[in-house]
Amino acid sequence: MQTIGIGEIQKNISIFTNMTEAIQIVDKRKKQILAVVYPVKTQSVINKLSGKYKNRVKKSDKSLKEIKDISMMEAMREKYGLSSWYKHHY
Repeated sequence: MQTIGIGEIQKNISIFTNMTEAIQIVDKRKKQILAVVYPVKTQSVINKLSGKYKNRVKKSDKSLKEIKDISMMEAMREKYGLSSWYKHHY
C-alpha cells in the first residue's frame, strides 16, 4: 500500500487515474491517516472486503424483513426510550 500526502495529491491529481494498489492519504503534519483509496478496476479488493465480517454474523431463521423490523424497533427503543411493548409483541 502506498502512502501519499495531501500536498502530493494537490500537485498531481493524476495519481488516481492509473492506480493498481490501495493508497493511504496521510496528513503529514498531524501524522494521521485520513483515507484509504482502493482502485476500482481491481476486483480482488472487493472480494477481500466482502468476507471480512462473515464469521461474526450469526445464522438466523428469520426473514430479512423481520430482521430489519426488529433492528429498527430496537434502535427506536434505544433512541426514544420506548416502553417494553416491543418485547411483548415480538
